[in-house]
Amino acid sequence: MSRKQNQDIPWSRLHPIYSHRESSIYGKVMEGYLGAGKQEKEETARRKKESIVDLSRFIDKKVRVKFQGGREASGILKGYDALINLVLDNAVEYVRDTEDPQKMTEETRQLGLIVARGTAITVVSPNDGIEQIANPFV
Repeated sequence: MSRKQNQDIPWSRLHPIYSHRESSIYGKVMEGYLGAGKQEKEETARRKKESIVDLSRFIDKKVRVKFQGGREASGILKGYDALINLVLDNAVEYVRDTEDPQKMTEETRQLGLIVARGTAITVVSPNDGIEQIANPFV
């Protein structure tokens, strides 16, 4: 029997050991359970194609990106993909102080058009929505 034909046959008929339970609640529950599993798999497959983060509202707007290792850059978001790889235009890197990596300097570095790898990105935020505050724990 093909897999498609199996879908039309009740679960209890495919498994003769449980055929005496065909009219019981157990058989009906198992049939419902197996059917629900199929729906969940289809839904999961659909969700995998979508990105968890919706960056479409930031397209053509200035964003600030923080990377693993402490680097920061800002630029105009031109595109992204499901892995959160970002394309930034007119990108600028903010240089940190060499003696104290926690402090940002006034120095910047013009990068131009860049592709930021999604696995290295920790934070993406609108550039105008950032306000730096003093660390209350230091």
